[in-house]
Amino acid sequence: MAYLRTLVRHPEFRLGFAEMASVAPGIAAWGLMTGVAMVKSGMGTLEALFMAATVFAGSAQLAAIPLMLAGAPVWVILATAFCVNLRFVVFSAHMRHYVMHLPMRLRLLSGYLTGDLTYVLFIKQHPQPAADAAGRFGQIAYLLGNGSINWFSWTASSVLGVVLANFIPTRWGLGFAGILALVGMTCSLASSRLRWVAGGVAACAGVAAFALPMKLNILVAIAAAVALCLLLEKTAWGQAPASEGAH
Repeated sequence: MAYLRTLVRHPEFRLGFAEMASVAPGIAAWGLMTGVAMVKSGMGTLEALFMAATVFAGSAQLAAIPLMLAGAPVWVILATAFCVNLRFVVFSAHMRHYVMHLPMRLRLLSGYLTGDLTYVLFIKQHPQPAADAAGRFGQIAYLLGNGSINWFSWTASSVLGVVLANFIPTRWGLGFAGILALVGMTCSLASSRLRWVAGGVAACAGVAAFALPMKLNILVAIAAAVALCLLLEKTAWGQAPASEGAH
């Protein structure tokens, strides 16, 4: 606990908190509509509140809820959630060098708090792991500040969506604000030709494979982008000019 209190007092914690706070309204809108969707789809209020308070995985929730209500086998529900969240395997592999010095309980906490925008903002602010202990401490403080407001925005708004489900029509489409926030942050990372290629290839592959079950098009998009960029990275075309920064 003393370690966490020290992290909270670090300037990087406040910086991470402030940067995520700027996009938190989009996350909150997305969470609000997820809470509404849980109730509108037929889930009981207590079950919806429990899921909203404990599950921090919006896309997996939206994919799993119809299967749960349809009485699908548990393995199908788990497989669907697993496939939807496979992108976090890529995130975890990249984040490994930032957090491996932490004890297991803190690595689990950082993994739980890391969402899509948390990862995007963190890597934008800290493209390389710090070389010394003070730098690593600052990076973890930023990650905690970033992730905590992200988690709170999502969880509080999801619970609110469950409570207000009968008063908020789904046709408002507030969840699209969260998608726009994610797209905007992703575009801000497109600082090299290779990143533009990765984004374009992933988008095309995801759309082309949209008909696949269990959101497997997400996995196809990631695999296609990573495979092509690994091939291009060692070519002259894949080497970013100095002005473009590291890719």
